[in-house]
Amino acid sequence: MRILAFFVLALLVFSCSKPELKTGTWRGTLEIQGQELPFNFRIAEDFSKGYDAYLKNAGEELLLDEVTVSGDSVNMVLHVFDAQLRAAVEGNTLNGFFTLNYNPGYKVPFHATFGEEYRFKPTDTTANAKNFSGKYQVLFVNETDTTQAIGIVNQSGNYATGSFLTPTGDYRYLEGGVFNDTLFLSTFDGNHAYLFKAVKNDSTLTGDFWAGKSYHQSWTGIRNENASLPDAESLTYLKPGYETLDFKFPDLNGKPVTLKDDRFKNKVVVLQLFGTWCPNCMDETKYLSLWYDNNKNRGVEVLGLAFERKPDFNYARDRVNKMKAKWGVNYDFVIAGVDDKLKAAEALPALNTIVAFPTTIFIGKDGKVKHIHTGFEGPGTGVYHERWKERFNEIINELLTEDQVSKK
Repeated sequence: MRILAFFVLALLVFSCSKPELKTGTWRGTLEIQGQELPFNFRIAEDFSKGYDAYLKNAGEELLLDEVTVSGDSVNMVLHVFDAQLRAAVEGNTLNGFFTLNYNPGYKVPFHATFGEEYRFKPTDTTANAKNFSGKYQVLFVNETDTTQAIGIVNQSGNYATGSFLTPTGDYRYLEGGVFNDTLFLSTFDGNHAYLFKAVKNDSTLTGDFWAGKSYHQSWTGIRNENASLPDAESLTYLKPGYETLDFKFPDLNGKPVTLKDDRFKNKVVVLQLFGTWCPNCMDETKYLSLWYDNNKNRGVEVLGLAFERKPDFNYARDRVNKMKAKWGVNYDFVIAGVDDKLKAAEALPALNTIVAFPTTIFIGKDGKVKHIHTGFEGPGTGVYHERWKERFNEIINELLTEDQVSKK
């Protein structure tokens, strides 16, 4: 009887000591390269399973529906990414780490405070904020890379949002503020952590860009409403002598898939070179998923070619299956290889190169490659995203009527 009483008492003590994860707004920070990268998130109670969390970047909220509290710790799986935030719950604070599970050495200190709604901490120079709004021709540089970009900054008072569009994609939704002559922008989407700072002198910006644990570039931006980038449909193309793509990759059940399969005959085919680790691919997949559901009866197929973090079929299949289930994606996928651009190009030898994930390849009803678009202009880029959607549908409509035009 005493033993039973002891276990009941222990259970009561354990239950009473379980920490409460407070619902509402939190301000998180990641410690990267000697910098503090802030982001905001919201915890909401889910009566069926405990909690949900929402990563907040400008106008976007990303649902984290795998939040568990065990003992004194909380673990937040970062939606489709193979990554997590794990921290000790200590009243109004969380203290732990951001980890990438596919990279055992990747561990970044994570802290959060409940009730702080700002992103970058306001300073006493708030009243003297310069106006950074506008479009900029940007150049990112370091010892190994030089990248052209278009910078977009939208400022209202001290609050600022924006993005950078590069030839290989965009930096999604950036959010921050302006204090005196300095612009601060950051984003954390669950896999990539980006921090930008810049000072303004007349119409020129000079700043720094930090990404994750180790990547850094300096950057300059010159105000230019006509800022431009190389044509995204000119970077990847077929080598001389090629008109089609020839491959054989396993689908998620291990069955070989080729473009010669009956389901692709006499149809327009959109090939999406992507990975579940890639935020721009995440944005494109969400768009293609809804678009496919609304257009699949027009004689169009979409096929995703997954290039994942590990050369293990089961791992890659599980990542893609999770993504499909979370977002209700109804088009098919194959496992094409690992997330190495050189190896991806080797897997598709008809292409001159693969510059970015995602890359979108449009194939006509005759099986010939018609257009190749490098990168993706995501919803965080505003008008550029709208232009991408217009161009996507223009190409599809052109290819669907191509055989009719040729017969006239």
